[in-house]
Amino acid sequence: MKLTVEFGGGLELLFQSVRTHNIDVPVKSGEKQLTMEVLLFWIRDNLLKERPEMFIKGKSVLCRRPGVLVLINDCDWELCGQLEATVEENDNVVFISTLHGG
Repeated sequence: MKLTVEFGGGLELLFQSVRTHNIDVPVKSGEKQLTMEVLLFWIRDNLLKERPEMFIKGKSVLCRRPGVLVLINDCDWELCGQLEATVEENDNVVFISTLHGG
């Protein structure tokens, strides 16, 4: 499944400072959708280059904590079902850190 994944607000530093990734995530045979949970673990295993604890921990995604905004096609994933939300071919998923040092 072809998707665009973007990282901003400092999260791109965990992905070798690459902000936008055009990815092709394998899905189970006969399925046209995958869940955000599956996508997040695929990102951890295939894109994340350093400090995985800053992005995901065990089976709990740090994106679920305050400080990271997750958008699926410009819609907050909290309105879509969070980990159970599904993504489809050519969707755009954005992760933005809202925490800033000072």
